[in-house]
Amino acid sequence: MEKQIIELDIRGMTCSSCAAHVKKSLLSVPGVEKADVSGWQSRKATVITTSEIRTETLSNAVAAAGYQASVRLIQNPEALSGLEINAREHYDFDLLVIGGGSGGFAAAIKGDELGHRVGIINGGTIGGTCVNVGCVPSKTLIRAAEAWHTAGHHPFIGVNTTQSALDWPAVRGEKDALVSDLRQKKYVNVLDAYPNITLIEGRAAFTRDGAIQVGDRTFRAQRYVVATGAQPRILPIPGLVDAQPLTSTSLMDLDELPKSLIILGGRAVALELGQMMARLGVKVLILQRSLRLVPEHEPEIGRAIQDYLEQEGITILTGVQVERVSRNGETRTVHARLKGVSRAYEADQILVAQGRQPNTAGLGLDQVGVKLDEDGAIIVNEYQQTSNPNIYASGDVTQNPEYVYVAAASGALAASNALNGNQKPLDLSALPGVIFTDPQIATVGLTEAQAKRQGYPVKAKNLPLEYVPRALAARDIRGLIKLVTDESSGRILGVHVLAAEAGEVIQTATLAVKFGLKVSDLTETLFPYLTQVEGLKLAALSFTKDVEKLSCCAG
Repeated sequence: MEKQIIELDIRGMTCSSCAAHVKKSLLSVPGVEKADVSGWQSRKATVITTSEIRTETLSNAVAAAGYQASVRLIQNPEALSGLEINAREHYDFDLLVIGGGSGGFAAAIKGDELGHRVGIINGGTIGGTCVNVGCVPSKTLIRAAEAWHTAGHHPFIGVNTTQSALDWPAVRGEKDALVSDLRQKKYVNVLDAYPNITLIEGRAAFTRDGAIQVGDRTFRAQRYVVATGAQPRILPIPGLVDAQPLTSTSLMDLDELPKSLIILGGRAVALELGQMMARLGVKVLILQRSLRLVPEHEPEIGRAIQDYLEQEGITILTGVQVERVSRNGETRTVHARLKGVSRAYEADQILVAQGRQPNTAGLGLDQVGVKLDEDGAIIVNEYQQTSNPNIYASGDVTQNPEYVYVAAASGALAASNALNGNQKPLDLSALPGVIFTDPQIATVGLTEAQAKRQGYPVKAKNLPLEYVPRALAARDIRGLIKLVTDESSGRILGVHVLAAEAGEVIQTATLAVKFGLKVSDLTETLFPYLTQVEGLKLAALSFTKDVEKLSCCAG
């Protein structure tokens, strides 16, 4: 039978008796043939066992004796005769993380908290996508555009309605200052708080023998976590590269705003940045290949958000097949087919918002047997482990949903599973998402169509925001709340919100989906009056009552 050598880090030993207790607990596990604890001060234990034993079984046995154990090394030797049990290969780190964004930092911090030697390799600007070129700068500019659009007042620089034009360089400068401040506070300063995490600057690539090459330096670790993120995808449309299109990154760093902009795409990035640019005075045209905007969301939401954006002067065309792009001086032209007719659309700039490309090129993943999907994303199992059992991955470089909070959660989980054995899977069963348009789109759980495909007897209800007192008081009744339920049990399967404050509502809905609450649980719970989240209770009441006949406070 195949055997293993498993080395464990042991925490909590304070004397020789402790070492004896740990050894005894390991030997009590069926299948352990030999156990060695070379003194309590070593903080190590080594066992020879059959490969059928799960590492968490060993950890649990040590825990039952009053100590903590985490896996340091697993070896599958061809022969164990004459083996020196305490001999092992030299490693520079227990865990080496590739990528300095949210997923990488979460992995490194978790490794440090578990008592391991951790290195983090960063080849670009520290902080990754979210703080540098994603969530933080985009939402800051979206808020500035909203303020300019509604009141002519910028929250940072005091732009007022008496000015004839927006001071874009000043707005962009405030955005850059916030990005720099958060990058320093949330990444650089955080590293200072973890002196045992070693930062290595440079581009990393795996070598054939499983080590990491960074410039002329080589590092070796027992386990690795790849968290290199993703970048905007440029589809192979003829002429597109020559037209020098903008991406979400380059758009937010423009020296001056264009007069007109064509956006290719109709999902989160396209809608957020499209509305932002329109509110800053840019003529915006959105060309979407699908037949509706945000096609993964409820069709009611796609139709409604298109209507609201068109009311702001944005032109939206769906079902568009882009054939090629051309450029003449500073004018870009998109050549496309719409309803079988060839058309040409001109603008100063083109923004490509058609998804993201995982950053896997040049990492040498083929050298170490890490499999990718057809889009270049790292394939991981529920424990964030790749096809190479010593290499884990997290965040946008994988097939996971592209949210910064998913990257952070999966990064910490990847590190824990890599060091302690695969003990906990990533749970995405109640994953909230928000698109920061105005009104916002927020969703969690199954859509009505998804629930039907999964075989549920579905009952769904839409509540227009005109029935939500908060929306009436705020003079903004744009939107709706949709609840998708299992009609037989009343369990809430999904919640979908289009509202000015949808992002603040969705977490309550997430808890409802996560913990299997029923419609009756919402109707029997007190919700504060004149809040947007009260709409969840009103939507639940609509399953059994006529909301037009309800008194205030969802009575």
